Amino acid sequence: MGEEITGETCPICNEKALKLIEEEREVPYFGKMFIFSMTCSSCKYHMADVESAEQREPMRYTFELSSQDELNVRVIKSSNATVKIPNVITITPGPASNGYVTNIEGILNRVKHSIETARDAEEDEEIKKKAKNLLKKLFRARCGEEKLKIIIDDPTGNSAIISEKAEKIQLKK
Repeated sequence: MGEEITGETCPICNEKALKLIEEEREVPYFGKMFIFSMTCSSCKYHMADVESAEQREPMRYTFELSSQDELNVRVIKSSNATVKIPNVITITPGPASNGYVTNIEGILNRVKHSIETARDAEEDEEIKKKAKNLLKKLFRARCGEEKLKIIIDDPTGNSAIISEKAEKIQLKK
């Protein structure tokens, strides 16, 4: 177990309700990494990141999902990484970007939630229809009925798609 500090001042609500956690974890085929998170019990603010214990080069990982079995492929995404699913969505890093350890299914769940949230806030029927079609595409990919490419670009090298099927290319600094 890592280090935990409670009662810190939240940067959002200024309450002394912030919990900070730093944990060291060994991830098979990736190595030692640090997981950092902060969560406020008052306003529910949350921020998390992952960082490799060793210096890494900027990388691009490309993975093509083609069967339900591949939904369990492990994914590490740092807060600096961009996640792209061509013709569906691009999620760029920003001040509120989180790092996390998940799997392909977890990435698809996050994308689904993002599309649903945007659709529900939209009034334009054409945009709602496009969102509905994107959600159908994600559903078919999850069922293994349609291939879906997932690309993760990380200038810090702290992200990975851990599969022999994943294509790995070093990015220019």
